[in-house]
Amino acid sequence: MENKKVVILGGGVLGAQIALMNAYTNHDTTIWLRSQGSIGRTQPKLDRYKKLMIQSLKEARELLGNPMGAYLYPKGLIKNWEDMTEEKMDQLIAQAEKNLTDKLQLELDMEKALKDADIVIESMSEDPQAKKEVYHKAKDLLEEKTILCTNSSTLLPSMFAEDTGRPEKYMALHFANEIWKFNTAECMGHPGTDPEVYDRVVAYAEEINMVPIKLYKEQPGYVLNSLLVPFLDAAQKLWGAGIADPHTIDTTWVIGTGAPVGPFKIMDVVGLKTVHDILAMKPQAKDPQSLEYKILQMVKEKLDKGETGVNAGKGFYDYSE
Repeated sequence: MENKKVVILGGGVLGAQIALMNAYTNHDTTIWLRSQGSIGRTQPKLDRYKKLMIQSLKEARELLGNPMGAYLYPKGLIKNWEDMTEEKMDQLIAQAEKNLTDKLQLELDMEKALKDADIVIESMSEDPQAKKEVYHKAKDLLEEKTILCTNSSTLLPSMFAEDTGRPEKYMALHFANEIWKFNTAECMGHPGTDPEVYDRVVAYAEEINMVPIKLYKEQPGYVLNSLLVPFLDAAQKLWGAGIADPHTIDTTWVIGTGAPVGPFKIMDVVGLKTVHDILAMKPQAKDPQSLEYKILQMVKEKLDKGETGVNAGKGFYDYSE
């Protein structure tokens, strides 16, 4: 069963990318936003990610005939690299430019946004109360056929299943940043998720050019963040304790492992608001004597200065050039 209409609740860093990936794969896509001010914050993200996706396709075009192309092409944008030609790439770029504009709209009226939706993906901030408020607002507006997913990176779907009003049609679907390149979709149900719904979400993930990562049970952080978060925590503690500065920590990791970027560059991509929200949920962060509390204040200082990461032009690094 193909999913024709997809609605994203929230237009943050990942919400914007998920929406664009749906539009790119020819799904009628709507982002629901809470206020006019939210449009002002979301539109620049959409413009930036659209530009990056088109740029990735153009860079891939230059890799045709290069043996490295098979490793470097954007996996979420090109399904079959082996069959790619210059003519097909030009068609893909033209179709992308059309779909990324024509297939995506912003909507403030939730009832209008949710009408006839096949899949709804909640992509609000990591604030349990904010998520519950959105679920309570949406539950009487969702149609019988609609499947509801959460893109929460740290919270379990079982925490919210009853708040949705449709626990059997609710589960988690988590995406990595730069979704068009790092095309995983972690599929995680809760004990009450209907197995048929789970299978439909796995199939939907494939529809939007993702590789479904199937989890057999609930796990905070899924697979990816179960590996990533402890890594970022270790970097934050080195910084917070005054052992080394972010640039030195990143340089150490990049040289020592051959990784393309270090933990603080990753945090800039994720967005420091998300980093702050995850830190704030730690019980230790409430103790003014703890290192976690100190790190939370250090991140908050950057947020207060508007240094929220790549999208703002500055985070731990300056991207203004």
